[in-house]
Amino acid sequence: MPSAGIAPRRLVQLAALLAMMVFFTTQLIGALLPNVPLFIAASAAGLALDLYLQHKQPGLLSLLSKIRFDATLRQLLRDMLVMVGLLRIDGIDPTHEQAPLIVGLLLFYIAHFVCQALAVLIKRRRLLPFVTRNIDASALHLTAAPPRLLARQPARRLLRFAVPATAGLLATAATEDAVWGWVGLGIALVLSFGGLLWLGTWLLPRKRAVGDEQALEWLDGWLADYQPTVGMYFSGGTSSAYQANMWLSTLAALDGKPIIVLRERFMVQKIDATDIPIVCIPKVVNLMRLEHSTLKVLLHPANSGKTSQVLRIPSIKHAFTNHGESDKLSSCNPYAKVYDEVWVAGPAARERYQLADIGVEDKDVVEVGRPQLAPIAPYAGAPTGAYTQVLYAPTWEGWDGNPGNTSVILAGENIVRALLADPGVRLLYKPHPMTGSVDPRAGQANERIKAMIAQANVGRAGARPGPEAAAELARRAEELRQLTTTSFRPDTDELERMLLQGAPDGDRAAAVERALAAWEDAYWAALPEGEHQVITGPRPAIFSCFNHADLLISDVSSVVSDYLSSEKPYAVANTSGLSEQEFRDGFPTVRAAAILTPEADGVPALLDAIRHPERDPYAADRAALKEHLLGPSDPPSLVRFNQAAQDLCAAADARRARMEARAAGGFPGLTDTADAAAALAADAEDARPAGTAPTDPAASESGKTAGV
Repeated sequence: MPSAGIAPRRLVQLAALLAMMVFFTTQLIGALLPNVPLFIAASAAGLALDLYLQHKQPGLLSLLSKIRFDATLRQLLRDMLVMVGLLRIDGIDPTHEQAPLIVGLLLFYIAHFVCQALAVLIKRRRLLPFVTRNIDASALHLTAAPPRLLARQPARRLLRFAVPATAGLLATAATEDAVWGWVGLGIALVLSFGGLLWLGTWLLPRKRAVGDEQALEWLDGWLADYQPTVGMYFSGGTSSAYQANMWLSTLAALDGKPIIVLRERFMVQKIDATDIPIVCIPKVVNLMRLEHSTLKVLLHPANSGKTSQVLRIPSIKHAFTNHGESDKLSSCNPYAKVYDEVWVAGPAARERYQLADIGVEDKDVVEVGRPQLAPIAPYAGAPTGAYTQVLYAPTWEGWDGNPGNTSVILAGENIVRALLADPGVRLLYKPHPMTGSVDPRAGQANERIKAMIAQANVGRAGARPGPEAAAELARRAEELRQLTTTSFRPDTDELERMLLQGAPDGDRAAAVERALAAWEDAYWAALPEGEHQVITGPRPAIFSCFNHADLLISDVSSVVSDYLSSEKPYAVANTSGLSEQEFRDGFPTVRAAAILTPEADGVPALLDAIRHPERDPYAADRAALKEHLLGPSDPPSLVRFNQAAQDLCAAADARRARMEARAAGGFPGLTDTADAAAALAADAEDARPAGTAPTDPAASESGKTAGV
């Protein structure tokens, strides 16, 4: 199936390349003969094809650029062939008529290359050493970006501005009158030099941003004024933003001044709607300026290669919060020992770290619960509607090739087939967004499952909402879109986005929360009552799916732990190859779950227990396991999380006080991290990561590089 979809696309690409070569060849033949109609047709068709491909198949043209046959070279070749054709036409005087045309064409290319050089210069001038969001950065002299055609699209600019020049020269070939060529070139020159002058205005003081040094001084000043205390540090790829987004509401609810520190420029726009100030600092040398700020604690929802860079700042305490907890090995990564503390939901995770024996000391593990789980509704008994709603939310295949990671490959189709066979079931299928990213078999199984669900919906009976439900959903979606997105014009660059995304007005986060809840209500109300659903994308969120499900079927993943907070029945697919008892012993999160084999033959009995709670053998076990996994309900998780943050802030304050006292008492020159590390090796127990031994004074003080 995949190859059938790829082949036509390849054929179109090959046909386009072949057509381009044919046009160049025909243009050359028409110029040399000379055959004026053939020459004009091939020249015009070649330029038209290039313009079309620039808009419709830019990826195809990028392949030509890799072999140094880019748009500039193609247009230059096209124009050279035009000049050859004019030279071969007897009615055109090469000395008095064609020579001025060549000069005009030369000036056109000079303007193009100067404009390109100017665009590169302006782009560099408009690239600050950091990017901000939710911060009033107008003092940096932020301005709107120059037109995209002039600043960032040299190929399109050249081809578009070349249209009047080519048209005029071809008209000269047709009429043997050089005036048409001069007119066309004149228009092209006006466009080129006019664009050049307009682009040059972005170098004038009124449009020029401040320099790097001034920008960094401003950042230092803003940090001093804002005085952040607790922040979240995040670095990752384009699909990993969800790992940070799940902590936004928790971070915003903490006491103190929160901040989000990012490392990749693109990630600034990947963070969901929030009022928390966001600062992206790509370079390590600039990141170190945080050492002199009031920032005391950084929370880390994920490990990345760049995490080790911020861990070098000893004045900041670091806590690993992870982006979910499960029994998988990835939840006990040895990298965790580089942090000052590891924050986990409950006793199960504490035990998991000790059993893993990876160097994380028990004293550095802090139980804080899972504050994000507050919106999950508790168990209310047997299904009351016309359908038993089952959420099948398998995780992805992971990096290690373990067959037990995901049930999609070995059991997914069997599970879905068994659920669809029960007419009283409404299936909600929500696969992990990274399904198939490592193992193609997972992606293929995922597509087959979607096809099965689509087929099952054909002729499915059930009440269907009226048009007013769809209208309400559209209204709520637009309201949410206006709150969560910022409309940018196509020309916008980083500086302009910083200008548009300054300090937020009012409590936008609360408004977004209300709008999201209203959208989710409208979403579920707009769906046909019994129609199975394939749910992809960020909305509706997994917690909303939890609240509409009577049963969860999943894999060993954080989804299970989160769902367990509701104490609703759940099942876990065992595709690990272990026996059921070995599976239960090895993975604590499944101890209160029904276990499904890859054949999914236990689905009918599972559905019967859901509809008749008195036949559910795991009800009491779920309540006990919930507390074991997520900790006690009192005090609430957010209270415990906030207290852990304040305690770590106090530890950071205590360390700073000791450093200042030691500097004042015996080390008057102790002003930077390197000096502090060399002079205060005795402070290793406070600064070094748990379970590691420093090898030198610098490692002793930074306490982080030794474990990375």
